[in-house]
Amino acid sequence: MPQDEEKVAETIATLKAAEKNEPIARFLGMKLVELTPGYAKITMKLKPEHQNFNGYVFGGIVAAIADQAFAYGSNSLSHPSIAVEFHINLISAPEPNDELTAECRVVRSGRRAGISEMTVTNQTGKLIAKATGVTIPVGE
Repeated sequence: MPQDEEKVAETIATLKAAEKNEPIARFLGMKLVELTPGYAKITMKLKPEHQNFNGYVFGGIVAAIADQAFAYGSNSLSHPSIAVEFHINLISAPEPNDELTAECRVVRSGRRAGISEMTVTNQTGKLIAKATGVTIPVGE
């Protein structure tokens, strides 16, 4: 395995191990279900507590699962990296009992910045949100 591929494989193994003890993921009930170089898939079962005063799922919950996929996807190629920009379009409201799936695909991972695209869907494939984000590598 070439050195870069070996480093990516080690990073993915490290991220998978860290997910088991991640406080925010545990608190919100998010699960990392797939992580490959430049791709992450996260699921989360919505709860009644995720609703706002109008009875809709709080947009911040949708953003949180998109951000979680973004974090894992971008860090799978450039670790450690941090988000410097995150933009989300909330397309349709999920139902309070939906199971959401967020997927991140890294579009570009460079020495100075990375760009990713995220989608959030429900269990039937209904598009809930689309997001984009920019990361920068840190600490290397």
